[in-house]
Amino acid sequence: MDRIRQLEEFLKEDPNDPFNSYALALEYLKTDTDKSRRLFENLIKDQPNYLPTYYPFAHLLIELQQPQKAESVFKTGIEISKKLNDLKTLKELNSAYNDWLFEQS
Repeated sequence: MDRIRQLEEFLKEDPNDPFNSYALALEYLKTDTDKSRRLFENLIKDQPNYLPTYYPFAHLLIELQQPQKAESVFKTGIEISKKLNDLKTLKELNSAYNDWLFEQS
């Protein structure tokens, strides 16, 4: 909980830095998936070009048994990676998405 409090303080100090929300969302994955989901949703809405969000958020949605939303998050992240020409993230998201699709079949 100390880490969560510290991250919440960082977020209050600089709410425009997407890393603060991202780090807090990752920390909440361990204890409160609903808070984590809300933080990820806000990140995608407010900072859509912050690419690190897409991979863990899609996996959280899979865990929460929301496959249609997970697929949408994967696809959005892939499209933004293409637009930003971030080939490393594009490769990672494509690989994770294709692995997930394979597991579905």
